[in-house]
Amino acid sequence: MTQTGGWSELLRGGHVARGAVVGGGMMMHAVNVFIVVTILPSVVAEIGGLDYFAWNTTLYVVASVLGGAGCARLLSRMGARNLYRVALGAFALGSAVCALAPSMPVLLAGRLVQGLGAGTLSALSFTMVRALFPERLWAPAISIVSAAWGVATLSGPAVGGIFAEYGAWRMAFWSVFALAPLLLLLVEVALPRGLARPPVPRTRMAFVNLAVLAGSVLAVSVGSTSPLPVWNVAGVAAGLGLFALFMRLEKGGRRLLPGGACNPATPLGAAYAVMLMLIIGITTEIFVPYFLQKLHGLAPLHAGYLSALMSAGWTIGSVSGSGLRPPQARLVMQAGPLVMAASLAGLCVLMPHGAMVPALQVGVIGALLLGMGLGIGVCWPHLGARIFAFAAEGEKDLAAASMTMVIMVSNAAGSALGGMVTNLAGLTVPGGAAGAQAAAAWLFGAYALSPLLAFAAVRRLLAFQPAKA
Repeated sequence: MTQTGGWSELLRGGHVARGAVVGGGMMMHAVNVFIVVTILPSVVAEIGGLDYFAWNTTLYVVASVLGGAGCARLLSRMGARNLYRVALGAFALGSAVCALAPSMPVLLAGRLVQGLGAGTLSALSFTMVRALFPERLWAPAISIVSAAWGVATLSGPAVGGIFAEYGAWRMAFWSVFALAPLLLLLVEVALPRGLARPPVPRTRMAFVNLAVLAGSVLAVSVGSTSPLPVWNVAGVAAGLGLFALFMRLEKGGRRLLPGGACNPATPLGAAYAVMLMLIIGITTEIFVPYFLQKLHGLAPLHAGYLSALMSAGWTIGSVSGSGLRPPQARLVMQAGPLVMAASLAGLCVLMPHGAMVPALQVGVIGALLLGMGLGIGVCWPHLGARIFAFAAEGEKDLAAASMTMVIMVSNAAGSALGGMVTNLAGLTVPGGAAGAQAAAAWLFGAYALSPLLAFAAVRRLLAFQPAKA
């Protein structure tokens, strides 16, 4: 790999506007996710559809996977500028349908269209890094994507909370609708004229593989919505079975992912495996606000922003670690998973209970959450750069777009597994403080294994690097 460039170069000339395009697509997706999660109770209170509450997230995630899967092929046929126009149009249309929805089925239709646009935009965020920046700037440019997600984590719940507080949930959808023309204007100005279209991926679109992968995400997501452990287990089992079938299908002539992506013995497969394990570990974040409120007596707002330290750490780690020299990058890529594992182990001890001074204990918990984010953050830009570098010629854009699918699948799997672990540990039965204590101990203890597996995969990945890297 070539020498990594610094932020000083990235923040000069046309790189600034191009970086805004790269971050803008991911920020639209992320802000939408956090705003919608915050306002959904208000939506149900007005138009009903509590039985379909979880499907708002499930359909959005599945649609995002579909959008990400088609990105590389559409990019080669339409070009970047036209694909941004289509993706932003779909996102805006879906947002408008949601804002005008008179009933939950209509809202779900809007979320499906929204997800298609958002998945394409998030995949474009990664593919455009390769297209718009020289290799030496790949790592810092990828960190912009992490920074965009972190900003959305901090701002999304607050914005959504304001709309929910005043009963103006429809305005929340109109607010994300308004972001689409702003990003489109930036795209029209910042993207170079005559930007070359990438070559068409070598393999034809594997629709069967895509259906199996979407089915895997759907099974895991649906299973995680049930309060009954047996359905949690069934959903995870079905999802794992379908994912195993997907990996088997990927060995055939038609592939959805680039060659070697499903084989951890290859450098590309090892990089994707690291991403998978790190993201699964970070999905414990969704349970943190509940544990902080139930076990430590924090107000919802305080618990929400304390849990956001994880995303803040991801952003800080990604931005600060993106300009490291290759030897330093190798060190932080190995240290990151170990920091995550140590942080999860600490949360396993401190989150359920402790004999410390309450304020001090909450402060230490916050530091551990920050550590989790730093652990994945310092690895992230270097993982992305290696995926770009190791993909075969003709499949580099497919490899970049596939990062979105890895993220979506990992989030769905991690969330569902977390739901299963906490339910089996007693979160709902017997419930209460005792159930929450047991659930927290089992969740963070079990998930500490995930970054340890990531550490093993990192060691394998780095073994493929030339001596100078």
